[in-house]
Amino acid sequence: MINRILITGSSGTVGTALVKKLSALKYKVVPLDIKPSIWDEQINKDTVRHDLRKPLSSKKIKKRPDLIIHLAANARVHDSVVNPSLASDNYLMTSNLLEYARENKIPKLLFASSREVYGESHGGRKKNESNHDIKNLKAPYTASKIGSEALIHSYSACYDINIVIARLSNVYGRYDVSERVIPLFLYYAERDRDLTIFGKEKKLDFTYIDDTINGLTKIVKRFDKVKGETINLASGKSSKLIDVAKFIISQTESNSKIKISSKRTGEISHFTANILRARQLLNYQPKVDINEGLTLSIKWYEQVKKIKKVHNSQRRNLLKRGLA
Repeated sequence: MINRILITGSSGTVGTALVKKLSALKYKVVPLDIKPSIWDEQINKDTVRHDLRKPLSSKKIKKRPDLIIHLAANARVHDSVVNPSLASDNYLMTSNLLEYARENKIPKLLFASSREVYGESHGGRKKNESNHDIKNLKAPYTASKIGSEALIHSYSACYDINIVIARLSNVYGRYDVSERVIPLFLYYAERDRDLTIFGKEKKLDFTYIDDTINGLTKIVKRFDKVKGETINLASGKSSKLIDVAKFIISQTESNSKIKISSKRTGEISHFTANILRARQLLNYQPKVDINEGLTLSIKWYEQVKKIKKVHNSQRRNLLKRGLA
């Protein structure tokens, strides 16, 4: 029985929403992150501050969790091409967390992997959970995810840790002021700045935050029934990035222009997930299509404008990269 859950990366987009959801369902959630939560005072108060690149001591976690949900990662694909050590950090974080689980005999682990492990899916072909090949890995970030999956499987076999791997795909929505494409487009559209698409035909499977959280929650509730499984949690549909940009410009009444540039090293141009296994095992049904999700995101970002520290934080991140 799952009662107490440790969630790494709890201050991030998925982490924040998942902590709030599972807490509302009366699970005892222990948030863990290197950063404070800027979205929720209670989460921030409860957060165990720790850099997972360093071993996690049981002294930091007062009571042993029944389940670890590992979300923490350096998640920007192109950043890992520019700075491959970010990918090494991802693998190291997973290794340290698994050691904590082994030493403390924690029986269950849910790992958030990525659709990046599949590579390209041209011609409308949907990728299912068996369609990955290390020859298709395009970036160090991708290698860090598939490497982490391999390490998790090895710990499961050697140390009796039950695991589930959830492969997520382009999650977007509230609590995201990162440099991912949708929040970045919204940030630029508000300022009438050009929206640059790296690859004219880029077409990806965007998943609204509520659908992602619904899928992860279903895994928690049915963990013993789906242990050992790898499951795609996505929308099952792909959207052209140029259509996403046009919709954002239209809905925000922006004067931004769309610019097309060449695809960047390490990035995927086409991906659509096969979510049949999620439907069968979890009764997972994504409900929010891309236009509805973008509309909800725009409304949320309008509210966020009132939170000065968030805007300033986002702007500082953009300035560091010469983007603002």
